[in-house]
Amino acid sequence: MKKLVYASLICATTVLAGCEKFLDKTDPTATRFSEFFNTEEDLRRVVYSSMLDVFSGPGLTAKLPYMEDGKTDNAYSRSEGHHHQLIANGNFNSNTTAFLYYYELHMKHLGRLNVFIANADIPYVEDEAVRAKYKGVLEGIRCWHYFWLVSRWGSVPYYLEPADITSATQTPKSQEEILADLFPMAENVANSLSPDEYTSDAYMFNRYSLKSIIMRYYLYFGRYEDAARLAKEIMDSQKYSLHPVYADLFSYKADKTNREFIFTMDMASHGNSATNSFQHLAPQYRTGNGQSFVVPLKSLIDTYWTLQGDPIDQSPQHTKEEYELDPKLNRDPRLAASIYMPGDMFATEPIEIYDPNNPMYFERPRASRSGYWFRKFVDPADAFRSGGNMHFPYLRYAEVLLTYAEAKIMQNQVDALAKQCINDVRRRAGLDMTQADVTLPKYAGYTQQQWIDLIRNERRIELAGEGRRYDDIIRWRIAEQVLNEPALGHTRMMNGEKVTLKIEDRAFRSNNYLWPFHENSLKVEPGLKQNEGY
Repeated sequence: MKKLVYASLICATTVLAGCEKFLDKTDPTATRFSEFFNTEEDLRRVVYSSMLDVFSGPGLTAKLPYMEDGKTDNAYSRSEGHHHQLIANGNFNSNTTAFLYYYELHMKHLGRLNVFIANADIPYVEDEAVRAKYKGVLEGIRCWHYFWLVSRWGSVPYYLEPADITSATQTPKSQEEILADLFPMAENVANSLSPDEYTSDAYMFNRYSLKSIIMRYYLYFGRYEDAARLAKEIMDSQKYSLHPVYADLFSYKADKTNREFIFTMDMASHGNSATNSFQHLAPQYRTGNGQSFVVPLKSLIDTYWTLQGDPIDQSPQHTKEEYELDPKLNRDPRLAASIYMPGDMFATEPIEIYDPNNPMYFERPRASRSGYWFRKFVDPADAFRSGGNMHFPYLRYAEVLLTYAEAKIMQNQVDALAKQCINDVRRRAGLDMTQADVTLPKYAGYTQQQWIDLIRNERRIELAGEGRRYDDIIRWRIAEQVLNEPALGHTRMMNGEKVTLKIEDRAFRSNNYLWPFHENSLKVEPGLKQNEGY
């Protein structure tokens, strides 16, 4: 019984563990929570720590949005310890460390959040609106944790108060029960928040950034009418817009100055500590800084349609083989904006992946085994310094437009606004709109399935390298198709034959749409029930 109580109450007893600087209390003899949770600054610090420890730590490779594509057919993650590789290739079971890491991380912080929220009336503030703002942000983060958990495991423990014996031993609630409570609660919290965008501390929720997260999960769980409703509300707010130059969003040219990032991992979210996207994603340049931890696959490269908006196997301009052998040929400009390819210049060095004397040679230990690298969030300015100061989007306005379009398509209601949303995204990308405009006659006879194929591909290439692909292949129920294909890289002609780099075989089983609970979690929480197939 002692072990059970200890394990179940760990969320409460370790409530402040890991919260940066939070234990720098004024009174070193204080032993009760209320003794060092008593000022407006304390409220701000718990919001900061609640984001830093889970979502915005620049070294959290298992949680950083731009690393998440390593779980998918978009990319390969070369480090097993980052918890993406085994999920992508299917070589996991209920003893795989990743599932203990993610479950404990989110459940532990939910315990902390319950304590923070329950005690939010204790600190002294001069303006009660400040207390309401911070409490609302904390409640929004709690909702985000639960959305994430139910999307991965389905039924999980669900409680909104500090842990006690009763909550510690409760049976998990079903996904349906949790969502029935969570969606209206999250919308109520969002409506209580200010509609104004933060000029600093952009990691804190405001009304529309929280609604954009709720919108995302409405889409994930197939609640298309609500997803379209919230997307329309965000559009109608006129607070956000597409940045004119797509590529600039992912470099120092516009990462801090655009109106497209709705919810942002800014420098304030991690105390201005250095960001590591160059180290994580870049080629191993002569400085040795780039680690190629997550690299794009051929599957993603081939997904970029033509400049005219056609799939490469349906293009009248060139054959599919010609596009495979020359990915730069007549392609959607987002390909060049998002990915470094053989023949490109990186800093002052040409990328020659088959030259053993080139630092980007594909067989080097820290090279890209696919022969490709993400260009997003890799600014050459970081090549010669130990860290950067990049801002990263959790969610940007383009996703809102694509969500509205997809939600309407899934209801078989492809209205004028849905088409405008697609056109706005394509036009900003630089496609030839004399042929890619979806209001043209060639699109008039599209079936619902053709619209579905179009919006899914549009979403994949627009958001590549930003951590959205795993959720998409799970909610579309296509993971059994795309993750049972080998992970492949660059293609070239050798001795008259087409040869493609192969990285690994992959597997995905029908039960993998939900994750397993780790065996350790089952031992300390007897109320948990293992998901089917594990």
